[in-house]
Amino acid sequence: MKKIEAVIKPFKLDDVREALSEIDVTGMTVTEVKGFGRQKGHTELYRGAEYVVDFLPKVKIEMIVMEDRVDACIEAIINSARTGKIGDGKIFVSSVEKTVRIRTGEQDSEAL
Repeated sequence: MKKIEAVIKPFKLDDVREALSEIDVTGMTVTEVKGFGRQKGHTELYRGAEYVVDFLPKVKIEMIVMEDRVDACIEAIINSARTGKIGDGKIFVSSVEKTVRIRTGEQDSEAL
């Protein structure tokens, strides 16, 4: 099993969710986060005063999938989240050693 974490622009969340639904990804966790990479934030003007926004709003999507589904998930996220501009986001993939469904006690692939 693998954990896929994708940090994307907030307005792309619905597109990504729909793309993942089309390939039968049924569960995910979504968190509103703030951060920056190469984008490095930006300057805004508020009531005549300039201020720097260091951390930009992003959305983090997390899901656990079987190894044979990882490439399809990554492709769906890339195709639906890409704008071609800086700040489109990142995808991280890591191994998951164990999964347990709390309600039933099912483990690993049965718990997904």
